[in-house]
Amino acid sequence: MLKQRTIKKLVKTIGVGVHSGTKVDLILRPAAPNTGIVFSRIDLEPPVVFPAFATNVGDTRMASTLVNEGAKISTVEHLLSACAGLGIDNLYVDVSAEEIPIMDGSASSFVYLLQQAGMQEQEAAKKFVRVLKPVEIREGSGPSEKWARLEPFDGFKLHFFIEFNHPAVDGTTQTAEVDFAKVSYVKDVARARTFGFMKDVEMLRGIGLARGGSMETAIVMDEYRILNADGLRFDDEFVRHKILDAIGDLYLIGHPLLASYTAHKSGHGLNNQLLRALLAQPDAYEIVSFDTLADAPESYVLQEHREWALT
Repeated sequence: MLKQRTIKKLVKTIGVGVHSGTKVDLILRPAAPNTGIVFSRIDLEPPVVFPAFATNVGDTRMASTLVNEGAKISTVEHLLSACAGLGIDNLYVDVSAEEIPIMDGSASSFVYLLQQAGMQEQEAAKKFVRVLKPVEIREGSGPSEKWARLEPFDGFKLHFFIEFNHPAVDGTTQTAEVDFAKVSYVKDVARARTFGFMKDVEMLRGIGLARGGSMETAIVMDEYRILNADGLRFDDEFVRHKILDAIGDLYLIGHPLLASYTAHKSGHGLNNQLLRALLAQPDAYEIVSFDTLADAPESYVLQEHREWALT
């Protein structure tokens, strides 16, 4: 059967919070079957625990933020994206601040950290959320309209369209599709960095945010161009990062999805609303497992052999 997975051993790293600018200790620990991804603020006494689930998201401005007992932990989406990409079902994530460190603005540092820990199969069937009928969320109208949709699909693929009306972004491909029956998460998604505009960084710093934002942690643009000396990692890095974010946001459903996700100018807020809409319709999804690889969708079989190889 397709089995649940965790990591073999504890690993740790140190980074910077993108908004606070303060040092953050990050520790990843193995977890038992059916634990899920569980975050803990170990800087609080007693520590506060945050199960990674859609209904525990309390703020979606700038990032996906989990809340519990008056405490919060933000920017969980990049680490969750890496967990989804590597097939990690169960994991304890301990942090010493209210943010997951931003690292280089992509998920690649988290992929490396998880790979360093090694992958371990567990004696429990891997659970999937299979979408049974379309679910959609829309906001705004006309040029400001944005939407996100989940539809039945025997695998997992994402199609995203962005529109920023900025020369540096408009000069790149603004539509991308990632079908995991055809592409690699590690090679084709994980390295895509978050991005921001210098004018927004200055405004955010004025209200005490983005203190850890820099060209080492994001793609930064002025009014006309990309300021990073090394340019882009992909021709479509902007929209590809939005797909990376969406993978992390959608993993807050608690299990890998069997669905097609399509989005037009969506973000963390709309992605969370989409999951809540799905959970509110019990006839729109089911939890399934697969006794053999032959029964499993092609995309997850390929990931089992490629991304999820045991180390």
